[in-house]
Amino acid sequence: MRAMPRARVRSRRRPRASAVAAAFLTAVVPTALGAVGAVPVASAAADSVGLPVVRSGLAEDDPCVSVSGRTAKAEPWTLGALGASRARPLSQGDGVTVAVVDTGVAKEAPALSGRVTALGAAGADCVGHGTFAAGLIAATPGDGGGPEGLAPRARILAVRGTDERGATTAGQVAEGIRGAADEGARVIYVAVALDGGKAQLTDAVRYASSKDALVVAPAAPDALARNEEPAPWYWPAAAPGALAVTDYGPDGGRPSNAPPAGGADLAAPGDAVVSIGPKGSGHFIGSGASFAAAHVAGAAAQVRARYPRLKASEVSRRLTESAYPAAPPRLDPYAALTAVLTDAKGTAPEPQRAALPPSPPAAPRTRALVVAGVGGGLVLLVAAGAVVIPRGRARNWRPAGS
Repeated sequence: MRAMPRARVRSRRRPRASAVAAAFLTAVVPTALGAVGAVPVASAAADSVGLPVVRSGLAEDDPCVSVSGRTAKAEPWTLGALGASRARPLSQGDGVTVAVVDTGVAKEAPALSGRVTALGAAGADCVGHGTFAAGLIAATPGDGGGPEGLAPRARILAVRGTDERGATTAGQVAEGIRGAADEGARVIYVAVALDGGKAQLTDAVRYASSKDALVVAPAAPDALARNEEPAPWYWPAAAPGALAVTDYGPDGGRPSNAPPAGGADLAAPGDAVVSIGPKGSGHFIGSGASFAAAHVAGAAAQVRARYPRLKASEVSRRLTESAYPAAPPRLDPYAALTAVLTDAKGTAPEPQRAALPPSPPAAPRTRALVVAGVGGGLVLLVAAGAVVIPRGRARNWRPAGS
């Protein structure tokens, strides 16, 4: 098999400009912000603030991501769309380790403090993408509030699936998946979608499945490089056993320039998403299927905490079969935590049959009928005699031969 070349660093695609986003998200990026990578999200309201945009990779001469001095002032639309406030009281991911195979996860991120374990150098995050995704999975709000992850009591295992700048190969991602499985992660979130490396990544997902780890990955890249043609399938999402995820935005659709995401198992919020950075308590904004996959990984942690005996494949089935019916189905964490699934896929639950009392024995029933019949006959004979005999006497009837 040929060696995979280093992937080109893809720029973050432009989040959909939508009036609906302004209704749900007060933290928007005004056009006049002027920061590198900042793009318009929606019409800015008078009290809106600008958030810097998280990127998936950095050029060689770019500095590491700096601290965001802005914070979201309202709950992001994504949490309302997922019904997070209904699902969290049922499960917050207690005892579940979620591996984040990405650019790294900053151990010093306040919203993840004390809950990040790293393999190698993965405890530092120059790009910020991995920390942003980890926040969607497991962030806890600080003193000033902020977006909370779906599973705020889960632990994060930081695993490098890229180099320090965000470039990657199939070999790096496969190694990251295997390393996460060996460390006992029960959910493995993978941030990248590669158009090659089928054999390596399929083997890595199979290995993770054998360790009872559920791999969750985006069904398509967040963005394509200029003049890059979309691929029919992306890996590791297309591998058997992986849960492939696509994104939707505040208006329910995907941005017109989003890469096609064929074969997705689930859809989750991925446009105009707000989360944390690697330093400080400020927030960033981003868009793409990779962030939709992070939401699904958080929901998977909730399910694994509530139903610890379920296998990875059963967790995947619970997430997909309880999802809101659409094409593809849309993640519903509350339903995934409460739905009663049938044993056989595609069949309706059968109502329990009423328990009827057993029939009485045949012999006593027959004897009772005979007694009742004889008794009834005697009553009729007595009644007939009471009528006929007096009438016969009145007419001077005599017995025959008298």
